[in-house]
Amino acid sequence: MNIVILEPLGVAKEKLLGMGREVLGDSVDLIYYDTRTEDVDELIERSKDADVVVLSNFQYPKAVIEHCDHLKMVCVAFTGVDHVDVAYCKERGIVVCNCAGYSTAAVADLVFGFVIDLMRNILPCNEVIRKQGTKDGLVGCELEGKKFGIIGTGAIGMRTARIADAFGCEVYGYSRTKKDVDYIQYVDLEELMSICDVVSVHVPFNEQTKGMIGAKEFACMKEGSIFINTSRGPVIDSQALADVLNAGKIAGAGIDVFEMEPPIPEEHPLLTAKNVIATPHVAFATKEAFEKRAVIVFDNIKKWMEGNPQNVM
Repeated sequence: MNIVILEPLGVAKEKLLGMGREVLGDSVDLIYYDTRTEDVDELIERSKDADVVVLSNFQYPKAVIEHCDHLKMVCVAFTGVDHVDVAYCKERGIVVCNCAGYSTAAVADLVFGFVIDLMRNILPCNEVIRKQGTKDGLVGCELEGKKFGIIGTGAIGMRTARIADAFGCEVYGYSRTKKDVDYIQYVDLEELMSICDVVSVHVPFNEQTKGMIGAKEFACMKEGSIFINTSRGPVIDSQALADVLNAGKIAGAGIDVFEMEPPIPEEHPLLTAKNVIATPHVAFATKEAFEKRAVIVFDNIKKWMEGNPQNVM
């Protein structure tokens, strides 16, 4: 059986292959590519003899998959699978699995990096101290006692909620599925947007969530509040968010995801809006998360080989 790892996964090659051999044994051939490509012809060449392919977050379309006669499983080393043609895979009987859970801690960490940076003016303070300035105009506020809204209470949303609760926040949630925990008050989306001092988004990207937060929702936001998006870029209307930021209606935003993968065009509305901290889709990316991900990848493949696939999309 040929298992093709189509790109580096953030773990040193020998360590990664060693992890794979330990879990899968000698009955498989592990083929590893140490470069990342999104070229369709190159992906076809790499994938054409594979029984299983492993990839993270680049586009893996029907145009590639239809040339892979032996392909039986796509293991997505990522949480979202919207970049893979899942419908065509189902049509072909190809199992698609993801690696949900590997980045839960990493993403929640970055959420609070954004929140504390924005509420305490850390970046402006760093700039002003180097210019012999003072704290004048840069006095921030505390998280304790603030209303913290979470849109989507899956694994990452729940971890974010627990941390917000530990900071002494009042935690509000809006989610398709409600969790029975005493520290989250569930409300509708409009109410959450209107009462919360911090709003953090943690929903997957699909047809139901595409554009779910637009001008109407941003117009509801509390004066002086902040908005965080570490989920997917197309879940929000970037121009609408930029408009409320530039109008001074809300105090700031922390944005890790955009409508496209980095590099992001310099004219993007959120890169030119006021009080935005932006990062290049890095929330999931820590050394620890990459190792957790590798463990899940090989466990997914092993379970599939045993006839009990897990994390199936």
